[in-house]
Amino acid sequence: MRRIRYQEIADELRQQITAGEYGSGQVLPSESTLGAVHDASRVTIRKALERLRDEGLVESRQGFGWLVATEALPQALAGLKTIDEQLAASGRRSERRVLDFRYVDAPAEVADTLGPRVLEVRRLNLADGEPFARVTVWCREDLAAPLSRADVERSSFLRLLDERPAQATQAIGARGVDPDDAQLLGLPPTAAVLVVRRVTQSAAGRAILVSEHVFPGHLTELVVTLPWADEHEDAAPRGLRLVDDQGGDDGALNRANRANQAHRAEGTSSAG
Repeated sequence: MRRIRYQEIADELRQQITAGEYGSGQVLPSESTLGAVHDASRVTIRKALERLRDEGLVESRQGFGWLVATEALPQALAGLKTIDEQLAASGRRSERRVLDFRYVDAPAEVADTLGPRVLEVRRLNLADGEPFARVTVWCREDLAAPLSRADVERSSFLRLLDERPAQATQAIGARGVDPDDAQLLGLPPTAAVLVVRRVTQSAAGRAILVSEHVFPGHLTELVVTLPWADEHEDAAPRGLRLVDDQGGDDGALNRANRANQAHRAEGTSSAG
């Protein structure tokens, strides 16, 4: 019996997905691209994809198009953990690729926190071989001096620094992906990403790291446990704030900068 064309295309795509040619969460080529590859109309391609969606193999997301079905990776906000630890806890294979390792003049928003010169490390984190996050970390120059590129390829800054981290302040928001991140993360130009801006401090209250984490919106979800609060208690979870008119995306940085400047002033006063 002659196969209907959309069924043939669905069979081919199914085979490619099960063979791992398209990994979990990976965005598929656009309907027009698939149409050119298979010499078929977009209506036929869409019927093939809808068939695979009915089987639970693919899904469609606004801004992404069609992608291989996946479960979002939950990231708990109860404590300061590395991406590698979060992935391992979810049974995913973690891999890191360092893209840049260099000493630079700190960007203005980072200089206020860490000083004028920093080590800047830009990397790509992968989950089960697929891009999961673009991370840029800025480290205080004095703390970064003993570190090599091999060190940060092997492990997180949180595990490498002599001045141990004690807490972090972070702001979480969403935006459209920029072209460089779209290429790195394998996303369409219309995709949305989750952006985490973090300032990590030592037990002494000194800022030691500033970082930016960019996650594909469809691959991650942030999970926080909310304790019950009565009318006499603050109902908001610790660290959750509305962004004020002046804070914008750098609200966490601004708050950490003020705390760091206060710490420096206190140190100067004590020394005097």
